[in-house]
Amino acid sequence: MTTGPTSPDPGPTPPVTEPGSTNGPNRSGVPIALAIQEPELSESLGEYARAWAKRIRSGESGVLPVLGGLIILVVIFQVQSPVFLSAGNLTNLLVQGSVFVLLGMAEVWVLILGEIDLSVGYVAGIGGVITAILTAPPNNFPWYAAITVGMVATACIGVLQGTLVIRLRLPSFVVTLAGLLGWEGVVLYLVNTHGTGGTIRISNSILLDLSNGNLSPVAGWIIMVGSVLVFGGVTLLRDRHRQSSGLVAPPLAVTILKIAVMAAAGVALVLICNTNRGVLVPLRGVPYVVLIILGFLILWTFLLGRTRFGRYLYAIGGNAEAARRAGISLGWNRLWAFALTSFTAGAAGILYASRLGSISNNIDGGTLVLYAVAAAVIGGTSLFGGRGKMVYPLLGGLVIATIYNGMGLLGLAAAYQFMVTALVLVAAVSIDALARRSSSNS
Repeated sequence: MTTGPTSPDPGPTPPVTEPGSTNGPNRSGVPIALAIQEPELSESLGEYARAWAKRIRSGESGVLPVLGGLIILVVIFQVQSPVFLSAGNLTNLLVQGSVFVLLGMAEVWVLILGEIDLSVGYVAGIGGVITAILTAPPNNFPWYAAITVGMVATACIGVLQGTLVIRLRLPSFVVTLAGLLGWEGVVLYLVNTHGTGGTIRISNSILLDLSNGNLSPVAGWIIMVGSVLVFGGVTLLRDRHRQSSGLVAPPLAVTILKIAVMAAAGVALVLICNTNRGVLVPLRGVPYVVLIILGFLILWTFLLGRTRFGRYLYAIGGNAEAARRAGISLGWNRLWAFALTSFTAGAAGILYASRLGSISNNIDGGTLVLYAVAAAVIGGTSLFGGRGKMVYPLLGGLVIATIYNGMGLLGLAAAYQFMVTALVLVAAVSIDALARRSSSNS
């Protein structure tokens, strides 16, 4: 592994693969960007549908398995507990799943490289602890300054761990396992030093509202309509740009279908969240945390799928040697990936503290990191590198939150929650392995 900007070898230079390309085999014989291909774009709806069906038959089922599993879980829990699909419980599920989703997004950055970060649970804790300390007396930092310091501190942790992996060529598993233990100690020290009774309470109202506050019903509709219009406009303009550049774009019917699905999902979300779920006082509105998660999803999806940096990560994860020969700096790009992992984990830790209203020395970072990896992998991110999208941990995190929430409604012990989550994780990894085997044989 190289440790910084590298120069291409004087020999033949393989091309850098982009999303949708099949150039260059990876370490297991699968094309580098196979995992990030979308159905082959065709000018007719029939050809598009046939290409999509062909990919499914070859084992590239995308998010279909996790969507199917999520639907099955929802049906089972609704049959067992009619409260499950109530507006109050579904909104609570979204808030519960926010930490799982954001930690899963954090893990995607390194999983795409074929690496792993086992420290994100306690790195998240550090982000929450630093933010809580700075906003509490006697520091009394403004909420935005405290959040900035907390997230920058966690990003520096990622830089440190990434440097050890890249410069010393140490396995990321070992470095981040040591980080899990070391950062746990830092969290305990900070909480015991600055807290009371092993807890640092959050009194800043804005920080508390990050996970517990809600938009007004009208604001929810305005933001939803605006988001759908922006999404539709960007999608149509992108397709027109591809056509004007002589590239193939999806059929107009497919684009309209995507916009319609987006609109339907937005309407359903706002209708559910705007339903009164209060008991003593009215409680309506889309939780702020939903907007935060969507903001990270949009930003990270753009960075990963629409920038040169994102394409480089896919190329490195698919075949690091081919990427090096193409002139890609393995060191710098991998370092940025580790930094973004810890940065996103810091945001998750702040939401975690906001939801609980405090941060304590009994934060279970070990369980959080397992949920982080599970959310990414259940959604469809490959443990072998080269494949992953930010929407995957969104779906995987919802699966975990559904299991957590549904079994809580049924009064089942945590032991059953862990066992069912483990079964779902094994099933997801098995599907991934079978898909890779099918793709390599085709």
